[in-house]
Amino acid sequence: MHPIERLRYVARASDAPADAVFREAAWSLAGFAEDRAALVTGCRRLVDRHPTNGPIWWLCARVLCSDDPVTEAESCVADIDSDRTLHDLSYALAPDAVVAVVGWPPRLAESFARRGDVEVRVVDVEGDGPGFVRALDDSDVSGVDVDVTGLAAAVATSDVLLIDAAVVGPGFAVVPSGNWAAAAVARTSSVPVWLVGGVGRRVGERTWRALWNRMERPGRPLWANGTDRLPLDLVDRQIDVSDVVVEVPELWH
Repeated sequence: MHPIERLRYVARASDAPADAVFREAAWSLAGFAEDRAALVTGCRRLVDRHPTNGPIWWLCARVLCSDDPVTEAESCVADIDSDRTLHDLSYALAPDAVVAVVGWPPRLAESFARRGDVEVRVVDVEGDGPGFVRALDDSDVSGVDVDVTGLAAAVATSDVLLIDAAVVGPGFAVVPSGNWAAAAVARTSSVPVWLVGGVGRRVGERTWRALWNRMERPGRPLWANGTDRLPLDLVDRQIDVSDVVVEVPELWH
């Protein structure tokens, strides 16, 4: 497939899992290694179409600042593959913990499967809860589908609320819709809120502004884009092995 066609395919993949989009984006950008102008254009297109995908911003920042974009793209994929955040999460959970999540956080399923002794209460906000429960069942993990009307009771009686962060910025995190409400319930019910980050998901002030400008588009209210801007004041613990802060080049926004 021609690099331009591959890039268009990745840019249009709005419903694909974030990590899968990241991997395809890495190989797409590598195809523009000999054309810096096309590389910049490709990065712009990717972040415009996937503004809440932290690893995409991280990937673009690294390849744009590298003398060897191909090697840098390969290194980014290797760093994601070696990320131990989910491994650490699986060990951090208490035995037989009752865990609440919102929607379908695919990354977290890996940690639950490693443990096998947790019960996961899946609050269904956008219709994907039953599917996630079935996926958990396939991994021999106990999952309970909870209608959004039961969000408060399910979260308030859990041992911990886990939130999968798409991006962690200064003071806020971009998370799937429903998690802000769940975190507010958890805080008033003395239930710990754990935010799960990882490699490529922590961004600095400049990148956060660029990211948020792409989300606050005219005519499209923030509540219509399927994400929440979660205040980090509601988070009790961040599970994140990476302390690297992503910043796009100063003149690139």
